[in-house]
Amino acid sequence: MDFRKDPRVAIDPPDIASYQSGATGSPFVQVLEGDADGPTAMISAVVHGNELCGAIILDELLRCRFRPAKGRLFLAFMNVEAYEGFSCRTPEGSRFADEDFNRVWTEDRLDGPGDSIELRRARAIRPLLHEVDYLLDLHSTSSYSAPMSLTGLSERSLDLAQALGAPAAIVQDAGHVEGRRMRDYTPFAGAGPGPTSLLVECGQHWQRATVDCARDITRRFLRHLGMLKGAVPPAPRQMVLQVTDVVTVVTHNFTFAADFQGLESIDRAGTRIAMDGDRPILTPYDNCVLIMPTHGAAPGQTAVRLAREIPRS
Repeated sequence: MDFRKDPRVAIDPPDIASYQSGATGSPFVQVLEGDADGPTAMISAVVHGNELCGAIILDELLRCRFRPAKGRLFLAFMNVEAYEGFSCRTPEGSRFADEDFNRVWTEDRLDGPGDSIELRRARAIRPLLHEVDYLLDLHSTSSYSAPMSLTGLSERSLDLAQALGAPAAIVQDAGHVEGRRMRDYTPFAGAGPGPTSLLVECGQHWQRATVDCARDITRRFLRHLGMLKGAVPPAPRQMVLQVTDVVTVVTHNFTFAADFQGLESIDRAGTRIAMDGDRPILTPYDNCVLIMPTHGAAPGQTAVRLAREIPRS
C-alpha cells in the first residue's frame, strides 16, 4: 500500500500505453467493429486528466476484447497528456496540461491561430467526431454529488438521457461562459435530427461508486444502441432540472453558506447560499436546486448553477 496516496483516492488509473496505436490514425483512440451494420458511437474518457472512471471503463472493454454486436465503436482517451501526469498523492493537479480541453470546442478556437496541448489534441480528434452518431462522454466531479446527466439544450440529448434511464438527475444547461464543451460541438448542437451527445457526471472523481456508475451507464448506452445484447434495465423516476442562473465568482472572497455537494434543493426563495465578498448570493425561487457547487472557484469561474425541476412526459 502506498501510504503517500491522498486518502480520498480509492481507485487507481490504468496504464493505457498499449492503446496508443490503432486503426483510427489518432493516438489513443481504438475502434471496435461489429459484424452487422449499425450506428457509429464513441465513448470518451479523461477529457480532464484527473477524472479516472472513464479510463477504467475503456480499459475494461479493451482488456475483455469487447466487440459491438453491430455498428462501430470508438473508445477515446482524450487528454492523455494531462492523464499521464496524474498522481495519487496530488490528485487535483492534472485536470489539464495547458488549458481546459472541454472549453475549446468552437470553430474560432479550433480553426484559429492559438496553440496549446489541448487545442492540438482537439484538432486531432475533431475529424472523428464528425463520423459519430452518438457520443457518451464520461466525467466525474470534485464534489460528492450524486451522479447526473448534462444534456445541454438539445432535445436529442435529453431524449437519450431518458432512454438510458439513469442517472436519476438530468440537467439541461447552456454550458460555460469560459468556452464550449465537446458535448456542445457543432455537430451535436441545434434542433432537429442529427448526431447526439451526452455528458454524464458519474460521481466524485476517485471513488469506487463512481466507477460503478460509469460502468452501468456504459452498459445502458451500448444496449440502447444494440451494441450489447439485452434490454436497457428499468430505473427509478428521473427528474429533469433546467439551469436558470449561473453564479460566477467576482471576488477572491467567495464562500458558501454550507458544505453544499450538489443537488440540494433549497425550499424558499431569498435564502442565502453564499457570499461573494460583501454581496450575498440568494436563491431566486422556491425549490431551487444547486448544481455542481465548486468550492474554491477563482474570480471569473462558475461557483454553482441554479436549477428548477421541469415537467417532462
